[in-house]
Amino acid sequence: MTHLDFVGKRKGFIILSAILIIAAIILSFTKSFDFGIEFTGGTEITASIEEEKTIDELRTILSEIDQDYSTAKIVELNPIEGQEDRYFFALTINRSFENVEQKESFESQLRSKLGENNLEILQLNDVSGYAADQIKSFAWYAVSIVLVLLLAYITLRFKFAFGLGALLALAHDIIIVLGFYSLFGIEINVTALAALLTLAGYSLNDTIVVYDRIRENLKAMRGKPIENIVNQSLNDVIVRSINTSLTTFIIVFLMLIIGGRAIAPFAFGLTIGVIVGTYSSLYIASPLVIGMLKRQNNY
Repeated sequence: MTHLDFVGKRKGFIILSAILIIAAIILSFTKSFDFGIEFTGGTEITASIEEEKTIDELRTILSEIDQDYSTAKIVELNPIEGQEDRYFFALTINRSFENVEQKESFESQLRSKLGENNLEILQLNDVSGYAADQIKSFAWYAVSIVLVLLLAYITLRFKFAFGLGALLALAHDIIIVLGFYSLFGIEINVTALAALLTLAGYSLNDTIVVYDRIRENLKAMRGKPIENIVNQSLNDVIVRSINTSLTTFIIVFLMLIIGGRAIAPFAFGLTIGVIVGTYSSLYIASPLVIGMLKRQNNY
């Protein structure tokens, strides 16, 4: 039977988590985040041309249209099946078009620079500054409501100490995952936000499984030290947690590898999140409640 000393090494893991959190916070201020146009406003264009051009050449062309476009984000895309002879790219500019005339003028200038019959615009996504502000506001509301509901749910089902422990573990997971977004320059857009909310549910589910076993063992092992009860509970569920997480990880990792650019922010968040969430459920969420339960002295 598996028997690992989770609780005895909890201080080391808490220190490791503190280092990761501090690193993630430093990255968020120094390297910042690559926010999508949903949060910043602007225009994203997906297009293809017959004659291949480098990213620098495309940037020069955009600068000739408007100097403000020199900071545009340009990404080379994989060709569509059956159109391997064309060069595909996505460009994002930090300006939204206020009316149809401005949009048509930009398209016309871009066609004149790249060739009237050379350029094919596949998609144009325009988000105004007002819409971006609205999306950011709704995103904050969604995250805040989720966190409050999670705390309330676990407090009602278990005890306040468990609810607080789960909330701290969840904050731990999200901060570290955001640090990886910043480190690798992965775009944070609506799909990335969906990944973070999905991670919240996944991590919470893993934590609840552990907490439920602790609650059962608090009755079955009454009178024993809380450290022993928590450690035994973790050993009871570790195989189940690892098997579930490994299965999920394989799926989301494959999504990240073969899913393409559109789904990458979502798949990346879950790929990192599954690892961090499993780690926190075993090594952070449960050890955190030990001190709180001992202070309450009613376990």
